[in-house]
Amino acid sequence: QVQLVESGGGLVQSGGSLRLSCAASGRTFSNYAMGWFRQAPGKEREFVTAIAWSSNSTYYAASVKGRFTISRDNAKNTLYLQMNSLKPEDTAVYSCAASRWGGLPIRAPQYEYWGQGAQVTISS
Repeated sequence: QVQLVESGGGLVQSGGSLRLSCAASGRTFSNYAMGWFRQAPGKEREFVTAIAWSSNSTYYAASVKGRFTISRDNAKNTLYLQMNSLKPEDTAVYSCAASRWGGLPIRAPQYEYWGQGAQVTISS
């Protein structure tokens, strides 16, 4: 079992930045690929980005590539999402997730454990 807790959400103006954190506890964090997903009101959950267990591989959705950066600190059991140049369309609940799937999983069913989510709101 892996427990995930997000923090760092909030309200910022368009063009601003936020950094989300995801603290993991339970089983060995470094054994899992990690990802971030988001869900806006009235929309389906959307893949944002993923990082391999060793941090040597990452993958981004086209909508965030060049603006968001995923990273992890296995010594601290923490996943991060640095979000820059934020847009109103980035407004959503952001959730981190853990997967034993090999490589870089980009589909929600590939993830076994999920955090409760953090609200990110971007004002125009």
